[in-house]
Amino acid sequence: MFLHLLAAGVWVGGQIVVAGVVPGLRKSSGSEGTKSLANGFARVAWPAFGLALVTGIWSLLARDGQSSTAYSLTFGVKFLLYITAGAAAIAHARSSNRPVIAVTGALGLICSLIVLFLGTLLTHT
Repeated sequence: MFLHLLAAGVWVGGQIVVAGVVPGLRKSSGSEGTKSLANGFARVAWPAFGLALVTGIWSLLARDGQSSTAYSLTFGVKFLLYITAGAAAIAHARSSNRPVIAVTGALGLICSLIVLFLGTLLTHT
């Protein structure tokens, strides 16, 4: 559980920090500074994203098939949003179109926040 929470904290918290830092960085150092920040974040965030997947599957398997309908439904929605967050992050990183970058960044963060919230619900089902 600790590793899962650590990974989620790095992934979601990192997105929030980067979103807060980018506007000032863009003003002071332009696109090179933001590109460097994005690359540094990716080196930490993507392993955390993978760790969250592995520890999430591990946690699911540890339940020994004893899951209520509410748990299964919540987990399913959480997993779909997890995949959506990852896909949005990939699209965000690969795009050079500013509106696409903005939309995929926002979508990735919103999905990640909902995934985090759903994770808290799973501890009570």
